[in-house]
Amino acid sequence: MTSQPAATNHTDAVDASPAQVRAVTRDHFGSGEVLGLEQVAAPRPGPGEVVVAVRAASVNPVDWHMMTGEPLVMRIEGGWRSPKNRRLGLDVAGVVTAVGEGVEHLSVGDEVFGAAEVGSFAEAVRVPADRLVRKPVGVTFEHAAAVPVAACTALQGLRDHGQLQPGQHVLVNGASGGVGTYAVQVAKHLGAQVTGVCSTRNVELVQSLGADHVVDYTDRDFTDHGVRYDVVLDNVGHQPLSHVKRCLTPTGALVLVSGPKGRVFGPLGHLLRSMASFAFGRQRVAPMFTQITAADLETCATLLASGALRSVVEASYPLDQIAAAMDHVGTGRTRGKVVVTP
Repeated sequence: MTSQPAATNHTDAVDASPAQVRAVTRDHFGSGEVLGLEQVAAPRPGPGEVVVAVRAASVNPVDWHMMTGEPLVMRIEGGWRSPKNRRLGLDVAGVVTAVGEGVEHLSVGDEVFGAAEVGSFAEAVRVPADRLVRKPVGVTFEHAAAVPVAACTALQGLRDHGQLQPGQHVLVNGASGGVGTYAVQVAKHLGAQVTGVCSTRNVELVQSLGADHVVDYTDRDFTDHGVRYDVVLDNVGHQPLSHVKRCLTPTGALVLVSGPKGRVFGPLGHLLRSMASFAFGRQRVAPMFTQITAADLETCATLLASGALRSVVEASYPLDQIAAAMDHVGTGRTRGKVVVTP
């Protein structure tokens, strides 16, 4: 598709845009009750940015941590007594309504998904154009909005950090959660044999996503049944490191997506202990720090369009019920993803 001139897109969209939009805001750290919905100035795109009319946004654990201000170490950058930024929300799917200078690959009217820097829990949000791609036809906004952070984490964790190869055996601990549901599918796409770990109620779900084997953690310990894995993608971090090491192959990799939720340091302590435990020997540990890139979003879009990847959306909340959506994710028991819609 030929892009319209950026200046024309920007001017036309500004003329038609509302002066204000509804957005989720907060002035204090805490549970969902600190969140409010208020009218804010409508966003305008800067150079390299677009404005997206939000059709859906998904809630990630990082949003919950930003809301609560825990672990406390996050407040070093996010504000100690109160949040520096009143807005929340990263994942977004919607329609481009304005295009800033220098943006050539997107036009007004494009249906897109990606990740804002902040503020997607709103009716409209400003997003760097290089963190957006076009939404595949036939994929709903809700299912597209669920993808960016979680699916890119799964993709980068397995492909880049785990260096997963076709024919290898990977275990996904926490296979029924946001990252886990995508990780099972990405691993199958990469040609691996997949074992998923989840609770009894989610066994059928994980099987339906393509897992070759499913371990019900309420019935048995995945580290204690004699199978060795080339890669363990750990979304939970509840197992002793010595037990995880014994279920890895001699050159296996532990990819740490998350860990125990300590109030002060969160999973950082688990990460440091893991790095020390794997400091010697051929096994390795790979901490996960997700980077949202256009290339990986395009990969996800291609997989969505082909049917190799699908989103599991447990619940959808209207924007004025954002507190309930956030508290839902805060339980740590989400089945797939939770989304909100304006």
